Amino acid sequence: MADNSVLTSTTGRTSLADSSIFDSKVTEISKENVFIGSASYVEEEMPQIETRMILVQEAGKQEELIKALKEIKVPFVKMESLEELESLDSPEFENVFIVMDFEDSVFNELHKTDYRIIGPPVILNCAQKGEPLPFSCRPLYCTSMMNLVLCFTGFRKKEELVRLVTLVHHMGGVIRKDFNSKVTHLVANCTQGEKFRIAVSLGTPIMKSEWIYKAWERRNEQDFFASVDDFRNEFKVPPFQDCILSFLGFSDEEKTNMEEMTKMQGGNCFPVGDERCTHLVVEENVVKELPFEPSKKLYVVKQEWFWGSIQMDARAGETMYLYEKANTPELKKSVSLLSLNTPNSNRKRRRLKETLAQLSRETDMSPFPPRKRPSAEHSLSIGSLLDISNTPESSINYGETPKSCTKSSKNSTPVPLKQSARWQVAKELYQTESNYVNILATIIQLFQVPLEEEGQRGGPILAPEEIKTIFGSIPDIFDVHTKIKDDLEDLIVNWDESKSIGDIFLKYSKDLVKTYPPFVNFFEMSKETIIKCEKQKPRFHAFLKINQAKPECGRQSLVELLIRPVQRLPSVALLLNDLKKHTAEDNPDKSTLEKAIGSLKEVMTHINEDKRKTEAQKQIFDVVYEVDGCPANLLSSHRSLVQRVETISLGEHPCDRGEQVTLFLFNDCLEIARKRHKVIGTFRSPPGHTRPPASLKHIHLMPLSQIKKVLDIRETEDCHNAFALLVRPPTERANVLLSFQMTSEELPKENWLKMLCRHVANTICKADAENLIYSADPESFEVNTKDMDSTLSRASRAIKKTSKKVTRAFSFSKTPKRALRRALMTSQSSVEGRSPSSNDKHVMSRLSSTSSLAGIPSPSLVSLPSFFERRSHTLSRSTTHLI
Repeated sequence: MADNSVLTSTTGRTSLADSSIFDSKVTEISKENVFIGSASYVEEEMPQIETRMILVQEAGKQEELIKALKEIKVPFVKMESLEELESLDSPEFENVFIVMDFEDSVFNELHKTDYRIIGPPVILNCAQKGEPLPFSCRPLYCTSMMNLVLCFTGFRKKEELVRLVTLVHHMGGVIRKDFNSKVTHLVANCTQGEKFRIAVSLGTPIMKSEWIYKAWERRNEQDFFASVDDFRNEFKVPPFQDCILSFLGFSDEEKTNMEEMTKMQGGNCFPVGDERCTHLVVEENVVKELPFEPSKKLYVVKQEWFWGSIQMDARAGETMYLYEKANTPELKKSVSLLSLNTPNSNRKRRRLKETLAQLSRETDMSPFPPRKRPSAEHSLSIGSLLDISNTPESSINYGETPKSCTKSSKNSTPVPLKQSARWQVAKELYQTESNYVNILATIIQLFQVPLEEEGQRGGPILAPEEIKTIFGSIPDIFDVHTKIKDDLEDLIVNWDESKSIGDIFLKYSKDLVKTYPPFVNFFEMSKETIIKCEKQKPRFHAFLKINQAKPECGRQSLVELLIRPVQRLPSVALLLNDLKKHTAEDNPDKSTLEKAIGSLKEVMTHINEDKRKTEAQKQIFDVVYEVDGCPANLLSSHRSLVQRVETISLGEHPCDRGEQVTLFLFNDCLEIARKRHKVIGTFRSPPGHTRPPASLKHIHLMPLSQIKKVLDIRETEDCHNAFALLVRPPTERANVLLSFQMTSEELPKENWLKMLCRHVANTICKADAENLIYSADPESFEVNTKDMDSTLSRASRAIKKTSKKVTRAFSFSKTPKRALRRALMTSQSSVEGRSPSSNDKHVMSRLSSTSSLAGIPSPSLVSLPSFFERRSHTLSRSTTHLI
């Protein structure tokens, strides 16, 4: 019982505020002392102590802080000076001090007395989330590093280390002297040592000391957490920190690329042979002997170490990638055996010829491709952290890889006594199919599966949507061709001239139709995604470099491997045609092969048609993204983009003269858009929005049925490359003339007009598209291109736009377009002798009142009726014989 009383007196101030959590000093007392006695006795003898917050000096003036304390229902008092400390000491309360600044003298005095001290962010955070106050025996200013366990390595200055440890404790973090699996972050001042190597192997983030300092600067932000990826990634230790690299055996272009990436990853580059270099990166396939004897401090490594470090986002261990000299005694002996320039060259040539003949016979006798060397199954050492290589034979490491990847071919095949030409073609078909399946397996196992793996060192290399875009339906294609390969293998093993090969491809024709179009249609997008990600993401670039150097890839890039599915079906069709030529007329497979060839042609036609439709739909989406305000009904499954033409408006319709207008011709409509004017104060795109802003502004989406005539304006001195459209909108009583000057150099005007007329004729169901084109003089329709590109003309157009903006800005009454249209119709009807209606009179009175408010007559409004009257007479004279 005496022990219990001692515990009560010494720990009552701190341990009872949070009964579920004990202070670190309390835990130093033996468990026997803590749990002696029954719980009922403790409840009877130990008094209930309430936690009380004390607002020290400036903290008592913060209204937001006082409001938060009231929300969490914790009693509080204010303290102006340390002299009040003794009067606040009470056995009924456990005092917790709130201090605004953890670096002033008041904080130091309170810290010496072993009181609990917290910062304002802790209170505000608890009030915001509705959580109880966290317990900490150390001063806790904020919780931005709560639940983080840190370990330090490479720090030589004790003062710096003490400062960093103190800041981590103030932010709620925990420090461990020795590195273990519970450590969440390693703070490193160098890229060497045991702790660094263990952190790399476990995938633990390795951080700079600036991470802690910057987190402390943001200590007053309530929602800030130091382990957020966006913030943490700014302060990760780069792979080549403290490294000085030189490169040997690379081309100038590749060397420049590697030097740039070295600097991006925190390293420096010096010429080969410089004594300051820490690493010499060697192209092992080119360099056979080093030009100098390296020092003991210099790491001579293969290029795989360089790319592997970038991919892992951490400096890889050099011992696994050390460069081995090419002039070892064993290698010299093997090279001398193959040399043909010795005195016994004739005998060696004969021996080599016999060996090649034997290999040729073995290849001809066996229908199966030779197995890969065992060394090709694992191009990296077993202990390598980058061992992500897998051949089709070693796919057992990836549970999601199709089982057919691991199926081995039969090693005994009954060969016909006399190999027919049909059997030779069938064997070639099987061999190419087997090689194709191996390539697909390599794409899946070597590229797709590692990219999709969770828990990658340094985080995911690519986003899931990028992986889906790159690989698409490759796994589905792989499954179909694995079945085809197995069926061909069974047929070759049990060969008979009457066996049907065509049935195999007819059997899987529907599967080919399902799997190939999604990949072929988006192959260009897949290729563009690879190129873009390789430029923007160094880790992905390093990942591709590492895999490209492996034997399974044959030194081919991922893009070169992914083009194989695009080429495969035409290749199969050629082989089946060759097989049909060598098949006898009385063979049942003759007709089956013809059906199979026809089926493959249908598959390829379907792929091409589907690809065309997909590209057309993509073009429409591009137009919608490019044109601001584009109508949603432009998107339609039956619609496709035919041609895009850049023009300049020559009249007052569809926009001002001199405006740059883009015409998008679709199979049933014409989208008219002008170049978007520069707008000040436009809204910015949201973060992560990579699509460029719209460059065009929608004017009108016109059905082709509204085009009555296409006018080919003759070439004159004052008119070049001009044309016009005679349009009858459903809301207008008369024809409207739209005149343009073509600026597209790649498309002749004649071809454009014929194309336009053909689609207009298709829309209105007319067979004579030529009758829609009419040649006209520019004077008849008041069309000219004179001075369109002159400086004076551009300046006048700019002044006109500015005056319109100013008029619009200072307008007393902005008249709707509908009212203006009614007013114009009223004026036209009055000219024709028709009396205006009461509604039209009301509109005219509104227009006249607007002019009177401005204090001056409106010349534009006065001249509008006479202009349209004169314009309509001109059009009627010019088009009397057109319609």
